Parts: sequence; C-alpha cells; structure tokens
Amino acid sequence: MESQHIMRAFDRDLEGIQAMVMRMGGMVEAAILEAGQALEARDDELAEKVRMGDKAIDALEEKIGEEASRLIALRAPTAGDLRIVLSVMKIAASLERVGDYAKNMAKRANVLGQMTAIPGAGGSLRRMSKTVVQMLSDALDAYNTRDAALAEDVRNRDREVDQMYNALFREFLTHMMEDPRNITACMHLHFIAKNIERMGDHATTIAEQVIYLVTGVMPEENRPKAETVTAIGVGGK
Repeated sequence: MESQHIMRAFDRDLEGIQAMVMRMGGMVEAAILEAGQALEARDDELAEKVRMGDKAIDALEEKIGEEASRLIALRAPTAGDLRIVLSVMKIAASLERVGDYAKNMAKRANVLGQMTAIPGAGGSLRRMSKTVVQMLSDALDAYNTRDAALAEDVRNRDREVDQMYNALFREFLTHMMEDPRNITACMHLHFIAKNIERMGDHATTIAEQVIYLVTGVMPEENRPKAETVTAIGVGGK
C-alpha cells in the first residue's frame, strides 16, 4: 500500500514537471516566431519583448531543474522512471538554449533596423524560423505521446534546415560581393541564420531524447545533415 502511495506521489510530481516543460516549449516557440516577425517587420518593440521574455524562460528552466533534482532525491526513482526525469532535464536545457538563440535574433533585429534592408532576407529567415518551430513543436508532441516515429521524423527534418541555411549563406555572400556596403548587415543576418540552424539542432536533440526515452537507447546512426558551407566569421552573442 505504501509502495502504491509513493508511486502515485512520484507520478503526480512528474506530471507537474512535465507540464512546466510543455509551458516552456510554448514560450520558446512564441519567442522564435516573434523574433522572426520583428526581424522581417523591423519592429524594435517586438524585438525588445522577445529579449525581455527570455528571463522568464531561464527562470522556468531553473525551476524545472530544481523540481527534477528534488524528485530524484525524494523519490529515488529507478530504471525507466529515472530515465524520464533525466530526459526532462535535458529537454528543458535544450529549450533554454533555443530561447537564448531567439533572444540573440531579437538583439540583431534591433541593430539591423538601423541599416539598409537586404531584399528578401527577413522573409527567408522568418520562413526558416517557422520550419524550426514546427520541428520543435513536433518533438515536444512526440515526447508528450511517447511517439518514437514522430521523433525520428523530426530528426530527419534537420537536413532541411541545413539546406535552408546553406542557401541563405550563399545569398548573403552574393550581396556582399556585389556591394561592400552590405557586408555588415549580411554578417548580422548570417549570424541569425546560424542561430536558427542551431535551434534545429536542439529540436533534433529533443527528438533523440524521445527516442531514448521510448527505446532505452540513443540513436546510433549519425543524424541526417546536409553538408554545410564555410561560415562567415561573426563575433558576439
């Protein structure tokens, strides 16, 4: 009887932590979309909202870590239950990193708003952002439903993000070669594109955590990646 009570308490605590992860995922998805919108519309106010909102994402990730650590210490989960708790912590860490990249996008959007616009760049980056948001949403859905097949589909879609990044890299390089006055803006835009590409990597990492959670083993094959072009040197965060 006591054992059943402990299990019910563990399940209740775990459900609360998982609910926080889902809420955090929604906040991160909104941040990506709003950062892309701010970039395309050159909306400084929206960009600032994304930057300030990152504090709430960071706070939630910290709360998830604290609650997960408390759950491990208090309930001493074993085997599959421990795997779930550890996966939750890793997923939250990936979401926090994606939130940082969205904040970086917003910071660059503020800077780019003072420069001559590069034709089509904002729209292209926003489309790339939406692709990553869909990957992230599907990865979290896969986690919520323990759907390894959906997680594998997300993993395979990382190649599409890489291809979009490569196309943008070549586009920015062309603009810089055609007019040196475009160099600074294109370097900022390239930095944003690389951040979005890394968001896709983190969505894929979450998908791999789902596969591990369902099967008990991490995918052995290297994740599908398009060959990436040489990056333009950009500094700062």
